[in-house]
Amino acid sequence: MNPALRTSLLCLAAATLLAGAVPGEAARLYRWKDKHGYTQYGDKPPEAGELVDASVDVLRFHNAPSAQVRLRLERSGLRYQAWADNLLHGPVEVRLGFKRNSNVAAQPALPATAVVPARSSVLVASISMRDPLRGGDFELALDSLPGDPAAHGQDYEYRLPFEYGRVRVDQGPGGGFSHNDAQNLYAIDFAVPVGTPILAAREGMVMQVESDFDKAGLNRERFGGRANFIRIVHGDGSMAVYAHLKPEGVQVREGQYVRKGQRIGLSGNTGFSTAPHLHFVVQVNRGMALESIPFRMFGPLGQLQFPSQHAGSGPIDPPAGAAPADRANPL
Repeated sequence: MNPALRTSLLCLAAATLLAGAVPGEAARLYRWKDKHGYTQYGDKPPEAGELVDASVDVLRFHNAPSAQVRLRLERSGLRYQAWADNLLHGPVEVRLGFKRNSNVAAQPALPATAVVPARSSVLVASISMRDPLRGGDFELALDSLPGDPAAHGQDYEYRLPFEYGRVRVDQGPGGGFSHNDAQNLYAIDFAVPVGTPILAAREGMVMQVESDFDKAGLNRERFGGRANFIRIVHGDGSMAVYAHLKPEGVQVREGQYVRKGQRIGLSGNTGFSTAPHLHFVVQVNRGMALESIPFRMFGPLGQLQFPSQHAGSGPIDPPAGAAPADRANPL
């Protein structure tokens, strides 16, 4: 999996708004000065008696239609509350910051982070004018990343994510092509034909899916940020990503709980990819940064060995008699 694709998968949403938002829809925010000279904001135009003059600014804003973590601004007295709405079926961490600001203050000070549980909303910060008699404005940006940074992956016996007569690994941990960063250091690329049924290596909740991309190639600019994938969050907070699935190859839905060994999709060759394969990785959130973690995986003959390809880290050692996973290993 290429670096741009990893960025696409990990960065769930980035919402940039001018003083407010209505999730998922284009909208308007009105700004005016009242009869006392205070700058006011609202989602409806002011009454004639509220204006000190006839000047009303109309600010347009929106969240990206595909955003699954959204920024919402609500007025509460003289303050504006910035909420993060998580539409995913798993926790996310968000970071809220000013893109620009004039005569405003935030509590807590920005940038600020917060963890938003699955299908929930969290108040990230309150924003107010430093001097209500002066004009002021602000622009906010919300970044988000899947996972709870307080979670720690536990030791677990993952199963092979497909039923296949031979296991061929095209790229293992630390592979120089695309497994040399923290997000994918321990990822495995299994060489499997397009259409191979993919099975859940561990039980969990389907957190995120993408299934409508139908292109592949080595042009990073065109294909680096897209691929079809499934992200499943486990009971210990770790997350497995199954990537490069075929178009319309996702066979589960977000919010569905899957059992270990359950069929979840079909392998493919989408995104930045050299050949048909399944990219499998287990990740945890380390505080607005995703990291892959080592895992133990088992096939019919025992634990599979994935020799490390990066300096300074050894292979995942199998027990005595375990079958190694290599380019032509019968199971």
